[in-house]
Amino acid sequence: MTGTPSKPLVLVALLMASFVINLDTTLVNVALPTLTRELGTSTAQLQWVVDAYNLVFAALLMTSGSLSDRFGRKGMLMAGLLVFGVASFVGGYANTPAELIGARAVMGLGAAMTFPATLSLLTGVFTSRKERALSIGLWGATAGMAIALGPIVGGFLLEHYSWSSIFYTLGPVSLAVIALAAWFVPRSQNPVPHRLDFLGLGLSGGFMGLLVYTIIEAPERGWASAASLVGFAGAVVLLIAFIVAERRTDEPMLDVQLFNDMRFSAASAAVTVAFFTLFGFIFLMTQFFQFVRTYSPLSTGVHLLPVAVSVAVGSTLGTRLAVRAGTKAIVTAGLALQAIFYFWVASDISPTLSYGIIAIQMVVYGLGMGLTSAPATESIMGAVAADQAGVGSAVNDSTRLLGGTLGVAVIGSVYASLYDARLNATLPATLPPALTDLAHQSVGAAFGVSSQLAAQGQAAAADVVRQAATGAFDHGLSVGCVVAGVVAVAGALLAGVFLPAQPPQQPGPEHQPAELADTTSSRKDPVL
Repeated sequence: MTGTPSKPLVLVALLMASFVINLDTTLVNVALPTLTRELGTSTAQLQWVVDAYNLVFAALLMTSGSLSDRFGRKGMLMAGLLVFGVASFVGGYANTPAELIGARAVMGLGAAMTFPATLSLLTGVFTSRKERALSIGLWGATAGMAIALGPIVGGFLLEHYSWSSIFYTLGPVSLAVIALAAWFVPRSQNPVPHRLDFLGLGLSGGFMGLLVYTIIEAPERGWASAASLVGFAGAVVLLIAFIVAERRTDEPMLDVQLFNDMRFSAASAAVTVAFFTLFGFIFLMTQFFQFVRTYSPLSTGVHLLPVAVSVAVGSTLGTRLAVRAGTKAIVTAGLALQAIFYFWVASDISPTLSYGIIAIQMVVYGLGMGLTSAPATESIMGAVAADQAGVGSAVNDSTRLLGGTLGVAVIGSVYASLYDARLNATLPATLPPALTDLAHQSVGAAFGVSSQLAAQGQAAAADVVRQAATGAFDHGLSVGCVVAGVVAVAGALLAGVFLPAQPPQQPGPEHQPAELADTTSSRKDPVL
């Protein structure tokens, strides 16, 4: 391809790359029960099917973003998609849990290489603030749609094919996106490459990896256990070492003084809070739909569509409104809507609640999520110099992953502890200890105990167990929603106080934002 590429085609190629990575976030989760049946995967192994991907993804985001700034973002994008697609396809042939966990870890590497490049390439092509706002809005809408559509796609594949089809599918899709990127995406690379900051690369990877690992393990080990405290302390030490190292080097991978700019740091905090609530929402509502409402995985995904559509609408409108009304107002309003959703759900959730009301609640949440994450991301990328767009994008992606991991761990811990406590008080004392232990594993397991008792002719005991499990689930879910709502309120207050309304009109040359930087070098040669 010669000449200047069509911006709409560039946008399509980059959005497709983002879609594939985000789709995997929830696509694989719906296959977990099937993996237990067909691969004999234990609960701990199921956790690592998910967490191996997240851990490698988190640990290598900053490294990949920095390397893309140094060696070329288009090349990193295509290489990442290749690694991701091949690892996914190989994962479909796994015969043991260990093989599948290994494939998921390599997929995390591919995702870390791909995802920061999608956003940094967007900001290199769409350079004016209005263009950048629209493209980032669509980027955020694509991410939200992919996360919500994952259960639908996964549920469809599981109903018609084996669990392997989920992994096989991502391989050829990734190759198709590579072809799009090769043809339409222009090269984006620094005119004067920086020297690699090896110490910064190592410390950033160590910090994110240790922090995410500790958060993943904390619910099982205990948040105040010695192992958790040592993990969090080690992460703090690595973070401090990273900051000191970056301040002392002449060519840091990340200019840590960026965090003095509230457009960057307050927006990063807002993204963290938004994804804390998003993954908390997915964790709670998928269980509610599948266990309490007894929807299939495919039906659960379909019933989550109001969230997908409203996130897309909120993301697209949010960045455009932020240009007019100011980022502060829109992000604060988005976080307030998320808080309203959680408090509303906490006040009226029940097994018999009309789906129409649930759908309205999800629209409120989805709009809030879109109005928060996309304008905050636009603020982050507008504060980053053009030559660090890759690592700036990686910071944005790290806040998403960190917030989501925290959301599942914290809200999951709150829910699990309250579920256990309420179940202890309401289960019949005559229930055999083995069945009592099984009921404590999850609300789904408790319903299984109820069905088992009913099949044995113990209808009264079965009804008591089902009611006890439902009450315990509702209690845990309601309080978990309150926790998420309080976090969203805190995020709204933070954004309202610290997040600037608009970018400065005339930034200095020493820190020129991406939209004003000279990007001619990335447009002269659109071929890698």
